[in-house]
Amino acid sequence: MNSSITENTIIAHVLRREEQTDDIAAFELSAADGSLLPPFEAGAHIDVILDTGEIRQYSLSNAPGDSVYRLGILNDPNSRGGSRQIHESLREGCEVRISAPRNHFPLDPKAGHSLLIGGGIGITPMIAMAYALKAAEQSFELHYCCRSESRAAFLEELKREFGAQLVLHFDDAGEANLIDPKGLCQSAAAGTHLYVCGPTGFMDWVIEQAKAAGMPKGSIHYEYFSAEVETGGEAFEVVAAQSGVTVQVGADQTIAQALKAAGVKVEVSCEQGVCGSCICDVLEGIPDHRDHFLSEEEREDNDQIAPCCSRAQSSRLVLDI
Repeated sequence: MNSSITENTIIAHVLRREEQTDDIAAFELSAADGSLLPPFEAGAHIDVILDTGEIRQYSLSNAPGDSVYRLGILNDPNSRGGSRQIHESLREGCEVRISAPRNHFPLDPKAGHSLLIGGGIGITPMIAMAYALKAAEQSFELHYCCRSESRAAFLEELKREFGAQLVLHFDDAGEANLIDPKGLCQSAAAGTHLYVCGPTGFMDWVIEQAKAAGMPKGSIHYEYFSAEVETGGEAFEVVAAQSGVTVQVGADQTIAQALKAAGVKVEVSCEQGVCGSCICDVLEGIPDHRDHFLSEEEREDNDQIAPCCSRAQSSRLVLDI
């Protein structure tokens, strides 16, 4: 039985809201019509469509196979306002529009061991991964980095479910308690894969440390929640091959904005190059990659682009849109 889906959205019902910390709330969602929600895999996220029509992405933080979707949402005063709106308005019994799950951050089934590292609210996809690995009886360890114990969401659940596989790193517990990503990667067995999610600076540091430790690029997996991105630059031409439309992208305009103004639909969610919703193929030209979604190898291929933020090195791009 399918969920109530209209124009690719699901009308969800807030079954439960639980305040995890002073600024993090957990929301359990079910289908409003009582039907089954689409299944999801560890690492997946959903779109939440706000009353304003804006879209935000949140990772699913419960065990794959559960009948509900659980979100952990930080009320971030420095965000674009979506999390604040959700914290202020979403209560038990409310309805909210969401998308079906998408997964751009999957576990690698070939991993002999998995290092899961979550920084702050970045713990949410790691929880789903830990549940999946535990159910599959796969080797893993879950590292939770947070400013203090009082800021750590889902803490009692993690202690109960994962025991010795959970390693806590609280900033206020002293330098000896801080995580050492380079050391972890250097001492890891061959075939180990690293997964990291959290604030941009934290993630960049962990990824840099993993590379310095000699971990293969293909064994480092990550997902950005948000990122500062400079979208401006020189003007250039974009041809939408499928639509037969040619547009000029202005110096302060994104490809997606220029195409939308010309009547060409581009699937855009985050507008920061982190979610992958807008990725399309490049048929001609050289992209100027500014996203945080494509891997280094994918960027080097120059055959994909995130039109919500990336631009062109060449004077013309032909896109498969």
